[in-house]
This record gives sequence, structure tokens and C-alpha cells, in this order.
Amino acid sequence: MGQIIEFNRPDGSACRGYLANAGQGRPGVVVIQEWWGLNDQICGVADRFARAGFTALAPDLFKGRVTQDADEASHLMNGLDFPGATHQDIRGAVDYLRGVGAGKVAAMGFCMGGALTIAAAVHVPNLSAGVCFYGIPPREFADPANIHVPFQGHFANMDDWCTPAAVDALEAAMRARGATPELHRYDADHAFFNERRGEVYDAACAGLAWDRSVAFLAKHLA
Repeated sequence: MGQIIEFNRPDGSACRGYLANAGQGRPGVVVIQEWWGLNDQICGVADRFARAGFTALAPDLFKGRVTQDADEASHLMNGLDFPGATHQDIRGAVDYLRGVGAGKVAAMGFCMGGALTIAAAVHVPNLSAGVCFYGIPPREFADPANIHVPFQGHFANMDDWCTPAAVDALEAAMRARGATPELHRYDADHAFFNERRGEVYDAACAGLAWDRSVAFLAKHLA
């Protein structure tokens, strides 16, 4: 359904991304990858959003590098310039979608992309909502208390990376500032949404999380 395009970052350089177009005037969603790269699974999520009526753009944060090896994925993630990804790639994707008439734009992502969704919700202007799946950034980079848009989070109770304690701290920080985040916790493992990972994928939880995400975005991007 979609295609690889190039769009401009705020600094004027180019970034690649996978665009799934739902048509003129539809709301936009920036889909932010896991640490595996811009792979078929993430492009498939963008396609699902387009079928649901959202124009989706997934920026290629690793510049063409994709892996199925966890050690290499960890290396790629640890080598990523997170401020650059937030302020340049993701902001550029938001600006691109707005520039092609997408109307309001949200950010959403998984794992590493979930952490970057929170960073975008703190730092990126012209963003209207954020949907995070099991990822939280270091507070010194993006304090969840400073999220300035409607926020929905999906977290796994058996997650040993984005732990329940970390989710509790995120919620406490947001509520202390008067925010009312919509947070959902699932009796599942980290990456339960990824249908390509059979060892952790949970179809029931993934389906519920998808329905909640689409309803949330339809409400806040209308």
C-alpha cells in the first residue's frame, strides 16, 4: 500500500520514510520503529493505519539498517542520536504530514519508538497526541511530566525492560502536573504487539491495544 519517500528535516537534510497515504485531509500518524529498524512489520503498522483512515509516515531512523539480531539491534539503538531523531527526523515527519494536508498529527511507537514518542510529546511542536507502547526515555532527556498533548500508553505487566515500576513513576509524574494520561496495562510480555515475534506476541492484547489506539487517535485528531 505504501511507498518509500524522502522528506526534509528542519536542518534541511533529507530523511527516508515509509508513507502509507489514506487520502487528502486525513489525520496523520508518525509511526516510530523498534530497535530492529524500519522493517516490514513497522511498514505493516503504517499500512494498517492507512486502512483505518490515517495517513502514516514511518521515518527510517537507522538510515536503511535493519536487523533481526538482538545484539546488533542493541548496538544500533545505543548508537542512535536520540535528540537528533526527535528534533530532526520525527519533527520533520510531523511537518511533512502537516504540509501535505494531513490535518492534525500524532506520534506513536513501540519500545525504542515508544520512548521516542514520549520525547516527541515533550519536545516536538505541532503534535496533537501521542500513543506509546512499552517505552520510556531517560527523564533527563524527556520528562513525562512535561508532555503537552493527550497521551495514551500501553504497557506490559511482565516487561523487564519498561517495568511496571517505571510505568508507575511515569503516571505519578504526569498526574503530579495535573495531566490525565490514559494508561493501559496488559498481562503480557514486552513487544506483545509485534506479530512477527511469536514468542511474545499476544493476539488478544494486541487487538485490544490496537482498537484503543485507533479510538484514541480518532478522538484527538478529529
